[in-house]
Order: sequence, then structure tokens, then C-alpha cells
Amino acid sequence: MAQRPKRKLHGWLAVDKPLGMTSTQALGKVRWLTGAEKSGHGGTLDPLATGLLPIALGEATKTVNWAMDGRKTYHFTVQWGAESTTDDREGELVSKRIDLFDFSENNILPRSMDYAAMQQLLQQNVAPFHGAVQQRPPAYSAIKVDGDRAYDLARSGAAVELAARTVEIEGLTVLDWPSPSQTTFEVRCGKGTYVRSLARDLGRATGWHGHVIMLRRLSVGPFAEADMISLEKLEQLCHQPASENSLGAFLRPIETVLDGIPALAVMDRDAHRLRQGQTVLIRGAQAPAAAEVVLVQHDGTPLGLCSIVQGALKPRRLFNL
Repeated sequence: MAQRPKRKLHGWLAVDKPLGMTSTQALGKVRWLTGAEKSGHGGTLDPLATGLLPIALGEATKTVNWAMDGRKTYHFTVQWGAESTTDDREGELVSKRIDLFDFSENNILPRSMDYAAMQQLLQQNVAPFHGAVQQRPPAYSAIKVDGDRAYDLARSGAAVELAARTVEIEGLTVLDWPSPSQTTFEVRCGKGTYVRSLARDLGRATGWHGHVIMLRRLSVGPFAEADMISLEKLEQLCHQPASENSLGAFLRPIETVLDGIPALAVMDRDAHRLRQGQTVLIRGAQAPAAAEVVLVQHDGTPLGLCSIVQGALKPRRLFNL
């Protein structure tokens, strides 16, 4: 791709990542289209997943960690009858329940299971997947094992058994049955939750075994489905003349992902000292004596992220705006 002129863009885009594209590829496409000097994404999506990929441009890259910590909503469809080596449709089918399901050339269908009984059994097994849940990440994941990515070890043939960890599931709802052997769910969950692992564990709980065949992310923290912009739409906007470019309608402010932390306004003199990397004593009784992180603003513009130690602001990440 030809080099595009760099632009000083600062903020967040909620990109609708298409099927088959990695998050890194989507990030590179957005950076090239917008001409942003810096970019980063707030939470990886697998190539077989679609949906909301928050992308930070410019100084917003300094807030990526807060986006990754946000709650997420997914729609996903599970194919019952077998697990897969990757816990999705990309892997080889294993642990087939041939006693319960008929594996024809194009379909997996229940042999003689009562459809109403299947629905009832699934509802009974969905209930425990709520609140703090122990979950073992998929072997094909980006988690590091002794310095290597788990998916690299798995692809090389090594046995990968990742430790279980606690994740938070706020809600798990059955949305639809596209076929007698497929169920679509909505899940609202916290940081670190793997939907592929959830599908695998639901399959083991019911005894049917299962793997993900469709996954779409609809929200991340403050970003919702209505905020999303497709790469095609973004390309159209970025090819318009500067005077007509309406990218600003989709570009969210830097502080969008920082709504959950306290904000503190400072005057000119204190803003200057913070920009020089100096600590500033807090004036006024409204500010806390200590805080791990606060958003500091000056004249209505975000100045940066600071901590409060013994009544003084200490710079952590300042924005170059």
C-alpha cells in the first residue's frame, strides 16, 4: 500500500472487524486509511470472529489498558456433537458423541433425542455459568507459556494444558436454535473470558460436547453496536476531501474509556508543572488524599493520567495534545 500523509488524530474508533481478518490486520488497515501516527487495539478478536474492535489513534493509545478491562457482550453459536482441537470450527473434530448425534457429510443432527428435552436440559446447565466461574483457556490462545504463545506450541504438536482461572460471567442467555444441534447464545462477561472455552464447557456440562461455529462481539466497555463503523465505510470517509471528511462523527474522545475513574481539573500553573513531570500539591478539600489513578483535565481538555500520593498529583501518562 502506498504511503499516506500522517495526521494528528487522537481518539477511538469502534471498528466492525470482518470475518477472516486478524485484529492486527484490521489495525494496520485503519492506521493506513486514517494516516494516524500511532494506533493500537483494545482486545483481540480471532480471525473467525466478527464485530466490535476498539481501535485507539494517537494519544488514545495510552488508554488501551482501560478499554481491555471493559465488560464485553458476544453472540455465539455452538455446534453440538463434538469438540474441536481449537474449540471452534477451524480445528479438527474430536470427542465425537456418535451415540447421540449422526455425523453426515454436511450436517450433525441428533439421532433420537427429544428436541423439547434438549432445550430443557440446556436451560438447566446454563444456570451454573453465572458469576465467578472457573475457566481453562483454549490451548489455541495467545497466552504465553514459558515465553512462547500457547497457539504456537499447540500447532507444533506440543501438549498444552493451561491453568484454570476465575472469570466473571454477568449473563448467559439462549437466543435461538438455528437447528436441532445448534444453539445461539448471548453472553455478557468480564476481562479474560474465552467464549470458545465457554462453549466447550457447556458441551461437557450437557454431555453433548460442542464447539463455536459463529462468534460476534457487540460491545466492549463504553463502545456499543451502534458505534461501529465498517472498514468499507471508513475507507469511503477517508477518501473524501478534507473539507468533506466526516470521520469526526465516528471518532470518540480519548477519555471515552476512562469514565470509570475520577476526574480532577487543574489551573494553568499546575498544568505546566505536571507537563514538566513534576508533582503538584492538590488544593481544595474535594480531592482525595490518595488514589491509584485519576484523569487530570485542563481547560476542558484531558491532560493525562496521574496518581495521588499523600495529597500530591504524580504524573503517570500525559497526553501530548
